Amino acid sequence: MKIIKVLTAFLIVIKLSAFGQDKPNVLFIAIDDLNDYVNCMDGSINVPTPNIDKLAQQAVLFTNAHCQAPICGPSRASIMTGLYPSTTGNYLQINDVDIKKSNMVSKDAVFMPDFFEKQGYKTMAVGKIYHNGDVANTFDEYGGKFAGYGPMPKKRINYDPSKIEGKIGSTMTDWGAYPEDDSLMADFQSAKWAVNKLQQEYQQPFFLAVGFIRPHVPWYVPQKWFDMFPLDQIETPPYNPDDYDDIPELGERVTNAPMMPTTEELIQSGEWKNAVQAYMACIAFVDAQVGKVLSALEASRYKDNTIVVLWSDHGYHLGEKNRFAKQALWERDTRTILIFKDINNEGGKTCDKPVQLLDIYPTLLELCNLPPYQQAEGHSLTNLINNADEDWAHPALSFYGKGNVAVRGERFRLIQYEDGSLELYDLVTDPNEWFNLAKKSEYQEIIKTLKQFIPKCWADNSMYSRYNFNAYFIEKSKMD
Repeated sequence: MKIIKVLTAFLIVIKLSAFGQDKPNVLFIAIDDLNDYVNCMDGSINVPTPNIDKLAQQAVLFTNAHCQAPICGPSRASIMTGLYPSTTGNYLQINDVDIKKSNMVSKDAVFMPDFFEKQGYKTMAVGKIYHNGDVANTFDEYGGKFAGYGPMPKKRINYDPSKIEGKIGSTMTDWGAYPEDDSLMADFQSAKWAVNKLQQEYQQPFFLAVGFIRPHVPWYVPQKWFDMFPLDQIETPPYNPDDYDDIPELGERVTNAPMMPTTEELIQSGEWKNAVQAYMACIAFVDAQVGKVLSALEASRYKDNTIVVLWSDHGYHLGEKNRFAKQALWERDTRTILIFKDINNEGGKTCDKPVQLLDIYPTLLELCNLPPYQQAEGHSLTNLINNADEDWAHPALSFYGKGNVAVRGERFRLIQYEDGSLELYDLVTDPNEWFNLAKKSEYQEIIKTLKQFIPKCWADNSMYSRYNFNAYFIEKSKMD
C-alpha cells in the first residue's frame, strides 16, 4: 500500500510539473438539501440532471454516502472540521462563528480552508459553504455577503405555518414559480462569480468552494423550470400511512418537525404533486448552475490539474414517512450525493460502500499529496477512488442529538435512540424502511455487529447548538 501511495504522489508531481505547480487545484461544490432524486442516483424519483450526471461519468460516484447530521449547520461543521458531532457536541443547528466554541477538541480543530492555506493554497468561496456562508472568515476571499435563501415574494404562495392551526415554529418552506428571471437568483450570481474566478490566472494552487442554495426551501425558481415537469406526469414518492406503527416512541419525538407540512396535509389540500414539482424544478435549476461552473473549468487552463468534489449536506423527505423535512436519521435524510473527480483516474465508476461526508477532508488531502490532518475522524476514500470494490471496514455514522445515532453499513441501517430503543432496516429488501426488524431474533447478530461502531463516549450538546422547534430538543436544552 505504501508503494502505491508513493507512486501516486510521484505521478501527481510529474503531471503537475507541466502546469508549473506541484499541487493540484480543488473545485469544491456544495449543494443544499439535495436528496437522492439526482438522476445518476437510484432514488425513488429521478430528476434529469445532465450536468451532475456528466461529472459522475468522469468521476467516482459514491451511491451510499451519508451526512453526519441531517441538518445544515452541524453537517457542514463536521465536514469543515473533520470531526464527528459526538466529538464536538455540534449535534443541532449552529452558526459559523460558534463551531469551534463547543469544547476543547473543537477549539483545536483546523477548518479545511485554513489547512489548505497553510499548504500554500489560495482559498476562495462564494454562496453557502458553512451554514452562514463564511461568517467565520476562513477563506482568503469570499464572494460578497451570503445572500440568504431569497428572493422572496411579498406574500407566501402556497404554505404559511403561521396561518395553520397546530403548527409550531417557523420555516421558509413554500413553493411556487418566483421570480421571473434566473439572474435574480443567488445561485445564478454565485455561478457567475465562480466562472469569473476560473477565468483568472493564479500563481499558486487554489481551493475554490462554490455553495449553491437550491433546492433548500423555499422552493422558488422561475416558471421555466416548473414547465420541465408537467403536473400530470409527476409521480409522488412511496408513502405508507401505517409507517410509524413499528417506530419507537422516542423516534417519533426526535424526528418531529411541527412547523413543516405533512404528507396527509398535502394529500388533503391537493398540494403534494405541486410541492414535489417545485423541488424537482429547483434541482433542475441548480444542475444548470453547476453546469456553468463545470463548463468554465473545462474551458480553462486548469481542467487537467483540478480535483472536483461535489456533495450535498444531507437528504430530504418529500412525503415519505408523512413528512416534508430533513431532521431525522432515516435513509432519505442522511443519504446524499458525493462525487470525486481525481486528476489521476479516468472515472466512470460507482462505489456502493458506506462512506461519509466526513471523509471528504482526509480524501482531498491525500489526493493533493498534502500532509494528513491528524485530528480527522473520517477516512480517506483514495483507495475506493482507485478501486471501487476495495474492502471497506467502515460504516457511515449520522447523529441527531446526543445519544441518537444511525449506523449505515452496505446493506443494513441501525438507528439507536438515547433510551436504547432501536430501528433496523434491510435496505435491499426494504428500501423505503417500512419494516423495523429490530425485535426479530434472526437479526440480533447484525444489530450486535453494527452497535460496535456506536461511540462509547459522547460530547455534551454544545451550548451554542440548538433546535428550538422540536419539543424534545427544547426540553433537552433546558437540562443542559
